[in-house]
Amino acid sequence: MHATHTTIAGALAGLVLTVLGTAGCSQFLRDQGRSPAQVTIMNLEAASGAQSSAFGGTLDSDVITNVKRTVGGAEVRIPTVFSDVGRVTMRLFLKDQGVPGVAASPTPVNQITINRYRVVYRRSDGRNTPGVDVPYPFDSATTFTIPADSSVTQSFELVRHTSKEEAPLADLRSNSVIISTVADITFYGRDQAGNDVTATGSIGVLFGNFGDPD
Repeated sequence: MHATHTTIAGALAGLVLTVLGTAGCSQFLRDQGRSPAQVTIMNLEAASGAQSSAFGGTLDSDVITNVKRTVGGAEVRIPTVFSDVGRVTMRLFLKDQGVPGVAASPTPVNQITINRYRVVYRRSDGRNTPGVDVPYPFDSATTFTIPADSSVTQSFELVRHTSKEEAPLADLRSNSVIISTVADITFYGRDQAGNDVTATGSIGVLFGNFGDPD
């Protein structure tokens, strides 16, 4: 009976180890299921909505722009709110670059499709309360695919119309204050095998009532 009891106990212990081993393997597979490719942001630029083709490494975001219009035969300036645009250039690389003489190359399954992004504004002085010190963060969608063998450039909305009509930006229309911020933009996507991928870039954004283009 003692031998039988030992055999049963051993079998139960083996069963427990089998279950735990299966669970551990499942967790291991989930952890190792991350994309073998990573996204690198090669360039991040921005342009004022009033001059949407003039991209630069920082953005002077004009909270109100007086636009020339002809009304009743007379030229007038109409206060207008523009959203501001960002432009990002991305490329993918394999995390495992192979060994000397046998370099690894991305394949079509490594291509990454970006489908959304999030913008968060912050100040260097630590005053970062949304709606008081900086504009509210926001999420938006954009869809583009980073190919395996080249880079891709995509535009996206960096500063929304609504942000310029809310505090603290709306108050800048009637004073000379400049709010200096950094915009952190995080892009989210997946490779063609369904593994999640993220990439974050930052760009300086100055908010104020700047001079208007002719």
